[in-house]
Amino acid sequence: MSNDDVGTANTMRERAKAPGIRFRILLELNRLVFAGVLVVAVFVSFAVAVTVLPPGFAAVVRSGDVIDTLFSAMITAIVTGSTLVVSIGQLVISQEDGPLGDQRKRMSDTLDFRGYTDELLDETTPADPSSFLRSIVDLTAERTRTLREGLLDTGDEQLRTEAEKFTESVIRNAMEVSAQLDGATFGTFDVLSAALNFNYSWKLYQVDRISNDHADALDETDKARLQELKTALAMFGPARQHIKTLYFQWELITFSQLTLYLAVPALVVAGVMMATVDATTVTGYTLGVDNLTWVVGAAFAFTLAPFLLFVAYLLRILTVAKRTLAIGPLILRESQR
Repeated sequence: MSNDDVGTANTMRERAKAPGIRFRILLELNRLVFAGVLVVAVFVSFAVAVTVLPPGFAAVVRSGDVIDTLFSAMITAIVTGSTLVVSIGQLVISQEDGPLGDQRKRMSDTLDFRGYTDELLDETTPADPSSFLRSIVDLTAERTRTLREGLLDTGDEQLRTEAEKFTESVIRNAMEVSAQLDGATFGTFDVLSAALNFNYSWKLYQVDRISNDHADALDETDKARLQELKTALAMFGPARQHIKTLYFQWELITFSQLTLYLAVPALVVAGVMMATVDATTVTGYTLGVDNLTWVVGAAFAFTLAPFLLFVAYLLRILTVAKRTLAIGPLILRESQR
């Protein structure tokens, strides 16, 4: 393995090699804003399409029951989608329910993990998720600095070169992630976004590789320090997975609530359109487009809002899930380093 591979891309954006706009849309953009953009896009697309395509929307409405057909289908879709959302909510809630024995085991496992991190950090493990992850990242940086001091004094030039690049990469990445986690609030994407920027899997692999490839050049102190760094990195893996799971549950519950909030007014709009709007209800033109087209397009886009909100939230969840499938020193694809 070349030295260039030792100091690899750290942040998720660098590893993904994705265009900036695509990355921001999938992960960084506020989900409500993203859903709003989708609603506007549907509205504009609908208005343009029915205006440009012959024979024209007003003519189609006059010749048949297009509005009734369109919005009766939307009512069915809204009710079906709401039922699906309720099922998702029940699935999330069911993971929190269970017999007393199961709850006791969950508590016991949690306390065991916190006890181990207490020993690792040599202090009480923070209860706040961002502070919890930050303490592990800071410990990793501290142990890397200690390791760096020893390895840079070695007489093996190749080991010294690799150690310098590797430790510099780890320390720089840890400092960046620690700064991002400082003050981040759980419930927003900030905590998980910062955690995803700490490329612990590749660092774990490098620790093992250096330990094996340069075993003869390492003294017992260096080997012990490498093992201590490996322990800190290994603790970050399950900690991040736990925070990720909690975030997914939080987001699924949030979008379920918002979808149900939107479903009721969407049903009302669809019902009103079926009951009151026809070719003679709205007349005139605005910006060269039949006002009936604007009204029906806006109503159609609004009734799609619950589904588009579902799309906005699910895209982020699936993107994060795809990039965090593996735990430990396993790299699923080159661009995810």
